Amino acid sequence: MPTITAAALASFSESILRGAGVPEHKAAIVAASLVAANLRGVDSHGIQLLTFYIDQLLAGEMDGRAEGRVVSESGSCLLFDGQNGIGQWIAETCCGHATRIAREHGVALVTARESNHFGACAWWAEMMRAAGQIGIVMCNASPIVPPWQAKEGRFGTNPICMAVPGPWLLDMATTTVAAGKVFKAFINHQPEIPAGWAFNSAGVPTTDTVEAYHGLLMPLGGYKGSGLGFLVEILCAVLSGGAMANEVGGIRYRGKPVRTSQMFLAIDVARYMPVEEFTARMERLVATVKSAPAAAGYDEVLVAGEPEWRTEAERRRNGIPISDANWETLVRTAARVDVAPPGKGCTT
Repeated sequence: MPTITAAALASFSESILRGAGVPEHKAAIVAASLVAANLRGVDSHGIQLLTFYIDQLLAGEMDGRAEGRVVSESGSCLLFDGQNGIGQWIAETCCGHATRIAREHGVALVTARESNHFGACAWWAEMMRAAGQIGIVMCNASPIVPPWQAKEGRFGTNPICMAVPGPWLLDMATTTVAAGKVFKAFINHQPEIPAGWAFNSAGVPTTDTVEAYHGLLMPLGGYKGSGLGFLVEILCAVLSGGAMANEVGGIRYRGKPVRTSQMFLAIDVARYMPVEEFTARMERLVATVKSAPAAAGYDEVLVAGEPEWRTEAERRRNGIPISDANWETLVRTAARVDVAPPGKGCTT
């Protein structure tokens, strides 16, 4: 299993994207978002996604040069058409609009349609947090999740993310796990996944990785997760006029644009209190929660974001471990666009 520095991994990823015809500034955004996920230990949304992006770009299923356009802006509301552009570029643009509008109006709700996969939601919510705002990000996704009591996919993992000034960051799928965890197990020839992650193609629970890869993901908490997935679909796809439910494409639905819809909600904390006061209150709330005695089998109480920040600190010191199969796939992808892998000194 090679270990690579964050800087080298970002540079390698940027080179691959540029080799596939992506403009330099967009390649940098994509690479930064993917490597950030690896740093946080969210490898399902890290560089393993790059091969899928390159497949879509080279097949003409995603337009690496599309800029997108503002369809309408009225008060605190903005609608953006991604024009089948790179998901990270669209998200970066929409976050910029959201923080701008929130400064002016106190709150901003930006929806995007005709987009593509944009990596981990946390990267975008943290952009709004960096502006002193509460950032909430959602998106719909490939229909690999059945509605409650069904056996055919209609919704995606439909994640919900919220970042605030202070030591708390929630980024969760509305399924038991993100689809990327099943993809990672499949790519690395892991024979089984934990119970409760997935159904086979007939809608029967399975722990077989291959069956899960070709099957469906389980909604989080049964009917409650199904309801949350529906909520995300409404705020992203219904509200934006974008593709809904099984109109959405994706990694498993090749030959057509993905057509993902996304939502970016920014709330200007300063409209309520100074950001420093809000941050202090968040720190007090987190401390109160963490002061609860740990249950049997646990050493401490953790809050959302804490495990990922610890992993990031460790990986910044020691490098990012990449599984052998993921690295081999990335190197083969690089060869397709005439890019050489990093030399010695960058990987171990």
